[in-house]
Amino acid sequence: MEFENNAYFWQKLDTLYLSSDLVIDRPKGTCHPFYSNLVYPVNYGYLKDPKDDEHIDCYRGSKNENSVNAMVVCADILNKDIEVKLLVGCTDQEEMDILGFLNQTDFQKSVIIRRGSAIPDWGNTSN
Repeated sequence: MEFENNAYFWQKLDTLYLSSDLVIDRPKGTCHPFYSNLVYPVNYGYLKDPKDDEHIDCYRGSKNENSVNAMVVCADILNKDIEVKLLVGCTDQEEMDILGFLNQTDFQKSVIIRRGSAIPDWGNTSN
């Protein structure tokens, strides 16, 4: 099956974002807490869930929009982990800056998935 980048998925991400509190703990221009040569190109933080200690990482761009326009999937060799980070209100240039920021070390590589708008066949209610 081909990757299905559908509107319903992104709608749920928007709902998740809008129903959560965004905490910016690393403002644009600040250094990474462990690697001082890594400087955040946009505001970075997380969506706080009052029910538990888990959170969703989020980059907040300069556009005055509250929809998730993309996400990055990061493979981190040092932590032996895969992470998903949401991009909200990011310009095209900010998306590229984030991708460059995440891919500048040999220990982590990331890909970006931009918002899709297709309605899948299973979502067609006119049948």
